[in-house]
Amino acid sequence: ASQRHARHMRLARLIPVVSRASATHTTACVPGRLRPSPRGSPASRLARVPSRAPPPGRFAEMTIAATAGVPRRATASESVSYHFSSAFDSGNGELVSATPDTLTVAMRAEPFTEADGRAHIQWFHFRVVGAEGRALRVVVANAGDASYPEGWHGYEACVSTDRKTWRRVRSTTYDEQKGELVIDFGAEPGGVPGDCVHIAYFAPYSNEAHLDLIAHATGSVAKDSKHRALHVVLGETNDGRPLDCLIFGDSSRESENDARAAFVPEPRFAGASEKDAAAARALFDDASPWERDGGAKRVLWVIARQHPGETMASWWMEGFVNRLLDEEDPVSKKLLRRAVVHVVPNMNPDGSARGHLRTNALGANLNREWANPRVDYSPEVFHVRNAMDDTGVDLMLDVHGDEAEPYCFIVGGEGTPGWDDERASTQRRFKEAYARACPDFQTVFPLEYGSAPVGNVVTAKTQVVVRYPNAIGMTLEMPFKDNAQLAQKDGWTARRSSLLGAAAIDAMLDVLPLIGGGE
Repeated sequence: ASQRHARHMRLARLIPVVSRASATHTTACVPGRLRPSPRGSPASRLARVPSRAPPPGRFAEMTIAATAGVPRRATASESVSYHFSSAFDSGNGELVSATPDTLTVAMRAEPFTEADGRAHIQWFHFRVVGAEGRALRVVVANAGDASYPEGWHGYEACVSTDRKTWRRVRSTTYDEQKGELVIDFGAEPGGVPGDCVHIAYFAPYSNEAHLDLIAHATGSVAKDSKHRALHVVLGETNDGRPLDCLIFGDSSRESENDARAAFVPEPRFAGASEKDAAAARALFDDASPWERDGGAKRVLWVIARQHPGETMASWWMEGFVNRLLDEEDPVSKKLLRRAVVHVVPNMNPDGSARGHLRTNALGANLNREWANPRVDYSPEVFHVRNAMDDTGVDLMLDVHGDEAEPYCFIVGGEGTPGWDDERASTQRRFKEAYARACPDFQTVFPLEYGSAPVGNVVTAKTQVVVRYPNAIGMTLEMPFKDNAQLAQKDGWTARRSSLLGAAAIDAMLDVLPLIGGGE
């Protein structure tokens, strides 16, 4: 702890006021000096980007020297011609120093989180322009102070030259003694792979991509289609962003509040003989009355990105939503005849835009706010939980990413008051069906995630279990690094997240007869 404190204080000295105010806008393209880049109009209230340049006389011929810990005049040998920035959607990174061979960056801390007793850091996303082919070492100086430093072991950073295709930097290493994450392009074939490269903790999912997904869900299929989503805004965030919800299912075409409209089973018999009819009736000998005769639709809720830095959750959502929209997919078709599916693709749009790992604009860890959400501190949970109260919940899946564990797994309601053998059996069947539908999901590891702390009802899954009779609440985790059981060269990817999202529909259809009280 003392070493970490010393490292934190040392790092604080490396980022003086002039660097904090201007680092994301700083370039060096004149030998022997750094100068501020041109600026546009002041940033909007939502973007929270610095709006004033530092005084030129104070900064014009300075560089941040990591060895000295204070600004000093640059020499010609230290001048650099590449540009560093994190002033964009989901950007996080502050310039510490820049030399021809080494770029040193510090992750920006989030607001202090009351529930966790700390300010979180771990997400980074920045770009480097003008360094193509260089043997550049990128050092994340405060990696040792990250919220989950164990997640750096075996981790490989993500890099992209087009912001669409992301690959891993194999030469990423973590120096535990120094507390530094090193992304060494000098050890990569060809050095820095492009003239403009984005470097991130995981493949980012921008607000523009989110808006595209919402528009696709509401406008890509015919208005009278049962697969077309109804778009509602549940409320606004602290930064004034809308909290979007998509509602899928037959009744969504009639009324957004008609969550329990009845479904009618598909025709059982298309043959011409009594023998055919008898065979069709036999298929339902062991079926529940709900399966055999129809009844109230099940109510499903699926939410993602409570922790905004877990961007694989948004990629998962893309696969999930796109499959629900597929009018020729028989599994989706059957699910939407039997259930109303409420989807919140991004629970934390403020934290996502601000480049946070765990929290919203004010520092709230949303997945610790479900017992008593406050509209002035955690409005995202406040509005979603109110909407859940209006519709009821039979099954809720909360989608996340895990910094350290090399598996895809689910943590459920174990240990929560009211959890019983019947719910446990239904949850087990969901997990087994999910593993059959997508082998990237498994049901055994990690063993230490056996149950929630006794009496814990502050998370989404536990609050669902205690709040709604017979409901199943689950948290799905995906790795930042890779699934050790099906490892591949680029580790866990956006594409694999999307495929896992699509496969969840199979598991949901499988357990529909068991939820909602099983009537």
